Amino acid sequence: MTMRIRKVAVLGAGVMGSGIAAHLANSGVRALLLDIVPPKAAPGEDTASKAFKNKFAQGALANMRKQKPSPIVSEQVFTAIEVGNFEDDLGRLAECDWVIEVVKEDMAVKQALFAKVEQHARKGTIISSNTSGLSIKGMLEGRGADFRKNFLVTHFFNPVRYMKLLELVAGPETDPEVVKSIHRFGEEVLGKGIVYGKDTTNFIANRVGTYGMMRTISEMQKAELTIEEVDKIFGPAMGRPKSAVFRTADIVGLDTFSHVAKNCYDTLTQDEERDVFAIPEFLQKMVAKGMLGDKSGGGFYKKDRSAGGKDILALDLKTLEYRPQNKVRYESLGAAKEVENVRERVATVMNGQDKAAKFAERITLDVLAYASRRIPEIADDVVNIDRGMRWGFAWDLGPFETWDAYGVKKGLERMKELGLKAAPWVEEMLAKGRTSFYGVENGKDTYWDIPSKSVKVVPENARTSRVEYLKRGNKKITGNDSATLWDMGDGVTLLEFHSKMNSIDDNIIAMMNTALDETEKNFRGLVIGNDGANFSAGANIMALLWGAKNGEFDTIRNMASGFQAANQRMRYSPVPVVTAPFNLTLGGGAETAMGGNAIQASAELYMGLVEVGVGLIPGGGGTMQLLRNVYGPYSADKDFDAFPFIKKVFLAIGTAKVATSAEEARELGFLNANDGISANRDFLLSDAKQRVIGMANAGFRAPRPTRFRLPGASGYATIDMLLYDMELNGQVSAHDRKIAQKLARVLTGGDTSPSLLVTEERLLELELEAFLSLCGEEKTQDRLMHMLEKGKPLRN
Repeated sequence: MTMRIRKVAVLGAGVMGSGIAAHLANSGVRALLLDIVPPKAAPGEDTASKAFKNKFAQGALANMRKQKPSPIVSEQVFTAIEVGNFEDDLGRLAECDWVIEVVKEDMAVKQALFAKVEQHARKGTIISSNTSGLSIKGMLEGRGADFRKNFLVTHFFNPVRYMKLLELVAGPETDPEVVKSIHRFGEEVLGKGIVYGKDTTNFIANRVGTYGMMRTISEMQKAELTIEEVDKIFGPAMGRPKSAVFRTADIVGLDTFSHVAKNCYDTLTQDEERDVFAIPEFLQKMVAKGMLGDKSGGGFYKKDRSAGGKDILALDLKTLEYRPQNKVRYESLGAAKEVENVRERVATVMNGQDKAAKFAERITLDVLAYASRRIPEIADDVVNIDRGMRWGFAWDLGPFETWDAYGVKKGLERMKELGLKAAPWVEEMLAKGRTSFYGVENGKDTYWDIPSKSVKVVPENARTSRVEYLKRGNKKITGNDSATLWDMGDGVTLLEFHSKMNSIDDNIIAMMNTALDETEKNFRGLVIGNDGANFSAGANIMALLWGAKNGEFDTIRNMASGFQAANQRMRYSPVPVVTAPFNLTLGGGAETAMGGNAIQASAELYMGLVEVGVGLIPGGGGTMQLLRNVYGPYSADKDFDAFPFIKKVFLAIGTAKVATSAEEARELGFLNANDGISANRDFLLSDAKQRVIGMANAGFRAPRPTRFRLPGASGYATIDMLLYDMELNGQVSAHDRKIAQKLARVLTGGDTSPSLLVTEERLLELELEAFLSLCGEEKTQDRLMHMLEKGKPLRN
């Protein structure tokens, strides 16, 4: 029996508290955000008023609207957040199923608050702290049995919406059912990855991550490396985020980072590497001077105001003065650039012979050895440590996965040469004949379990589904270089794209048709999705530009009309088709996603028809699809004026709007009211599969094609007048206006009048005609070229 969590109180409206409240609301859960009453009033403020007393919590809401990246998935989420203060509103804790404390990291402050919470919360309410370092034992002092039984630590990572990690730490008396409830709620409702830590300073991710950063800082000076060199080494080349080491510290805030490190130094008196956590002199000076990173306008890096903020300066650690960055070039990093597979890439760097490679190898092996010695102190197994680092610090590989990539035995030998010491259990594992921490058995991921000295299956939610598992089970039906059709079981097929950036090309279009042939004949429904970094970044513009430059317009016409036809065929197939978009879903990717009968989207979805950025309009049916989504339900009805609908679609395509969440994609019309959203990306493919099965079981019938009542020439003239004004006022260039005119002609239905109904086919013909004529424009070709070379749009 799991508890239903419908309403959650968040105590403390600072950066973390407001982020947690925002994410609860993002996830459809009501949140009550409370903070202290401001200690002093501005002149003329009425201290008895609600507005004054709720000022901190209310201010947090205003801040959410401004923050970048946004903590909210839509303006609509504010309807699910209520604010209040600790003086008036603690009585409302009785309405809540879970209370999360997020006040400052001060034991006395927390203890005093928990004493009040205990008076007001209902019996059986789950109570948790978002502390990252204070002991559970200390926080529970003086609390009763019911409080202790329902108490645990729930440590979220900042920014809450984007960081997958949620560390759970149970107290000595916590009821296992409470932990289970929060695990399930965190994973399935909030979309988090759950990791189990122990009641030790900074738990898992911050302990290992801070150790790695402090070790890097102390060694780089000996190795005579600059901060930009270190960030280049420990960035994507080593399977780490672009923000690497120093940029990450700037984002987190050097005061926060120092506080975490100091907390380790002060409390970890038994840690054999305690001195690594001592804060170096230059860092103390920086914090004292208020050089705190992004929040103070400069930390290890700072924007060069004299260059209009274009250039980023780097700090010289010896002088603490800013200087222009130097180009970082090392053979090992250059070699890694060519390697797609992250395991091979990391091994490429660590096996290199230059200064960068030697530094990467030394620091990495040091951190791996340290992590091995932290089991069972901070976690019971390698899985929790690896997940903590992947989900909390955005590493592509956790420490033990990195060690596997380098070679466990080789790593141990090299550690000995470098005077580093791994935990004895690693030698024991090798002695037992197991040569890696992870493996695959019977299609399942396994790991080496230290206490039992045996292999166990990596635990995961039954809803987790990946293409990788279908590969292991030999479920391939057919495929080509860009796409593969898999058998997902239960009568459902999966079409996976795997071209570069999953961009749409002839091979993908061919496989869309093959997938439908096969599914219509032998299966019940089709899912379109993949395990990549992005669903699809659009059409292959390289091939398009090449065709346009060489005047091969028939080839372009065939590809575009073939793509339109494949998308239409998906929608009107006798079997249900569900698309599963996530992350970047642009241009042709968005057209594929809208081509199915239903969408099951990841909550983090960045979807848009962005073709105007390269001087085109959508060419795979996007204009008609979006018009169908937005105007479709009313499009044949005489009583509806088409113009407001056309305007909405025109602006979405004409300004290349990209939704920044699945909720926003729904507001723009890319998703419709019945489409589903999966909070946890790991569940996306299995949720899409369940949706297909549900549609098939409920007697699926393909929809009827839409017919549109459109204004024709008069509607076009209205839009063109606006464009004429914009061109006169210098808001758009002549070429921008030309593209917009072509788009307007398609959306208003070409040569038609409101007494006629325009078919989907006719709109697709108009779209194709406009698309091809723009491909022939020199200025459009320049835009395509610029996008390929510079990766950003050209305004010409």
